[in-house]
Amino acid sequence: MMPDGAGRGAMLEEAMRELEAAIHDARVSFDCIGLGEIDRAHTSAVTARIAIDAAMTAMQTALAQMPSQTPSQAPSLPAASD
Repeated sequence: MMPDGAGRGAMLEEAMRELEAAIHDARVSFDCIGLGEIDRAHTSAVTARIAIDAAMTAMQTALAQMPSQTPSQAPSLPAASD
């Protein structure tokens, strides 16, 4: 299930949809291997990979559309604990 998309751009929404499709296709491929349906498993693995490529393209587009951030404007990450 996808989280609420409030505040996300269209490209990130598309990336989320593509990743959901990739997850589904990967699960189908996994199940088909277990059932011995190798041709169908291969087809589902290929479509999963295509969906991931589409998600990457959408994310790259979203990143390119973001306003530039200087290092002082970038969100800080929490410090790693030992």
